[in-house]
Amino acid sequence: MLDHVFLDLIAAMRKSFSEALLERQAVEERFQVDVLLGDLSWETSYSLPGEGTLPRVRADLSLDWPTWSQSAYRSWSIGEPPEDQPELLVEVALRIQRLASAPEPATIVAALPPEGPALGGDVLDRCGLTIEQAFDRNNDQPRGAVEISYEGTYRLDEAVLEDPSSLEAHVGNLARWVASTLVRLGDLRLSFLPPGAVGDEADH
Repeated sequence: MLDHVFLDLIAAMRKSFSEALLERQAVEERFQVDVLLGDLSWETSYSLPGEGTLPRVRADLSLDWPTWSQSAYRSWSIGEPPEDQPELLVEVALRIQRLASAPEPATIVAALPPEGPALGGDVLDRCGLTIEQAFDRNNDQPRGAVEISYEGTYRLDEAVLEDPSSLEAHVGNLARWVASTLVRLGDLRLSFLPPGAVGDEADH
């Protein structure tokens, strides 16, 4: 059975990111079910307004609802206290793409905080940085991308379980942080290729 609290969270995310004036990359959205394990996952991407389908900077958001969280929520909903509160695994991957050359990693890291925003009682932690480089068929048009992720858990406490509308207050903080961080990354003095010079990006 698909539990409604996961859908409530997705709805809260969509509303909060829209209110933060970010544009959803519709072709990137995915809702997946692991038919063997029963885990649910949702992925979507947002960019700054007006940058089109191949933005310079974007945020890829992933939510994972594991089977044990579903069981814990079901126990709570029928009045049986669960051993652990249900939680979601959250990842925000910040991506700079259409780069004409690879930037210095220190330049990117310096623009980002070591910790992301708080979700409930926990903060998202910054993970490693990845630099990608690719070439066109004639090997004369390099293009690059940089990605750095923030990961953590969002524990659904009793107050949230009792009133799912309170989700918006928590995820609204995440949406505003993503918006301000994308602006900060977009303001870096990096060399970008025009959208038409990149073609269809195969990396993401």
